[in-house]
Formats: sequence, structure tokens, C-alpha cells
Amino acid sequence: MFILVSSVNPVFVQLACAFRYGREDLDVIGLSFRKDIWFKHLQLYPAADHKPTLTPMHDCLLKKAGEQGHAFTFDIPVNLPCSVTLQPGPDDAGKACGVDFEVKTYISDVADPEEKLDKKDTARLIVRKIQFAPDATGAPGPKADICKSFMMSDKPVHLEASLDKEIYYHGDPINVNVKVKNETTKTVTKIKVTVDQTTDVVLYSADKYTKTVLCQEFGETIEANSTFDKSLTITPLLADNKEKRGLALDGRLKDEDTNLASNTIMRDGMDKEVLGILVSYKIKVNLMVSSGGLLGGLTASDVQVELPLILMNPKPQGKVIVLPNE
Repeated sequence: MFILVSSVNPVFVQLACAFRYGREDLDVIGLSFRKDIWFKHLQLYPAADHKPTLTPMHDCLLKKAGEQGHAFTFDIPVNLPCSVTLQPGPDDAGKACGVDFEVKTYISDVADPEEKLDKKDTARLIVRKIQFAPDATGAPGPKADICKSFMMSDKPVHLEASLDKEIYYHGDPINVNVKVKNETTKTVTKIKVTVDQTTDVVLYSADKYTKTVLCQEFGETIEANSTFDKSLTITPLLADNKEKRGLALDGRLKDEDTNLASNTIMRDGMDKEVLGILVSYKIKVNLMVSSGGLLGGLTASDVQVELPLILMNPKPQGKVIVLPNE
């Protein structure tokens, strides 16, 4: 990064990772709805101890800016959370709640990031921190099975569900492999597949909630004393969930579109509370059975298994961006 400086006063720059859990305009009544998770600031002008390692892009921009250009870099610790936005409702105004990263430059006589500054003396830039999926995404996927007996029936229904791989990219179709062995005299009238997103806000309260991001029914009939083996394809998308307030999304820049939030991947040594928001997914496969008594706590019309699902962004292909010299 770099900035153009035209000032006789000191100029500072700060990168902050913060969790916003309320409307910014309510701060005027003395309530703080923003909690800093991590921040770092440095003096940019006059030059102090900051000596950034310049990249070819820095060199090109500084050549265009001349003597007023000043470069700087920040190293973001890997254990900090990724950018997450909680989707606002249709009538919500102001900045959305969630975890974000903000670069702020300001003119001041003192290096105090908490100082109340005039807006004309500051400049802000929101940046995103995104975690990409590892290169090896072909690991075997999860599998779950259940065997349930009906009242007044001496034989059960066997249900097994599995995924082709461990990690899926946002927007990619997901094949849910379903195997059924129906040894009863009843008929499975359809199969319902749902995908639930669980958001766990751990920074300021134990606020945990689950929202369904996909619910799809398949009119597959499985007759009595028969078997079924088929892959059912689903694709959970943000486009189908635009009106769901509080849904966790990957951080966005201004009004740019994004996608459902990626899974939170915990590394060794990570502090769970510092991550602010934890996101996970699960797939539920339900068999809808024609009628009957009770089935182990579930109604006889419902035989269900659950599978964990990991949704992430693919690692981008390397590209070299060359800026013009003039």
C-alpha cells in the first residue's frame, strides 16, 4: 500500500481488525458497538522506523506519485479471524455487523488512534481477509448411516449418506450419495435434503443460531422391500437467501456481492474467542415414509442422518499485474 502525503503535520496509518455488533450511529449516545480484536499503527510521515519491503507494484506507484508518495506494509497474523459480514435485513441501515479489517490514515500531532479526529483529517479503506482452501481437496468425504425400526414392523429401514470429498468450493454442485435398503412394508415417498448454516458469535455473548440455506425435495419413491442407490445434486447459494437477516457471509467491500461465509477453520494455538464469529455447515438427509407409529423419538415419517459440510474459496491462480509506467 501507499499514500500521497501533502501535510506539514505528522501522518499516521493504522490497520485494525474489529468486531461490529451494532449500528455505528448509536455510538453518539455513549455506547460502543465496536470491539477491537487487534490493531497496529505506525508513523508514516515524517518517516520513522518503518522500512517496508517494496514490491514491483510499490515501485511503480511511487514512481508515478513522486516525492509525495509514501509506501507502507502490514503483516496480518494468520491467527486473526477472516472477514465475516452478517447479512442485514431489508430495512437495516448503516454498516453491517461482523468482523472487518480497516486501514485508517490520519493527520495528528500525537500518535493516538483513539483521538477524536476531524473527518477531513482521516482516510479509511476496508480490506478483506479471506482464507483459501488447501490445495488437496480430494480427501474422502464424510459418511453417516442409520438403521431405524417402525412400530408394528419387525424389519428396519437402512439409510446411508456420504459426500464425494471433504471440501467444496462456493457455487460448486455437491453430490450427496444416498443408499436406502427398505425392508419394511412401507413406502418412502420422497427424500428431503437441507443445508444448515450455524453461526456462533463468541466474542461478546453466547449467541448461537442456525439458518437453513437450502431445502430441496426429491420425488424419489422407494417401494417396500426394495433398495435405492443414487447421487442427489444440491448447490447452496447466497442468491437464494438474499432476504435472510443475520446470515453469515464472506466479508464484502462496499456493495459488491459475495457468497455464503466460509467455514471457520481452527488451527492449533488459536483463541476461539478472538475469532469473533465461528461458521459451520451440515447437510441433513431425510426419508419421508408413508405412515406408521413412532420411530425412536422421531415420527415414523422421518428417517434422518447428518453430514458435516466444509465450504471454502479456491486458492486463486497466480497472476502478474503490470501497471503502466506513464
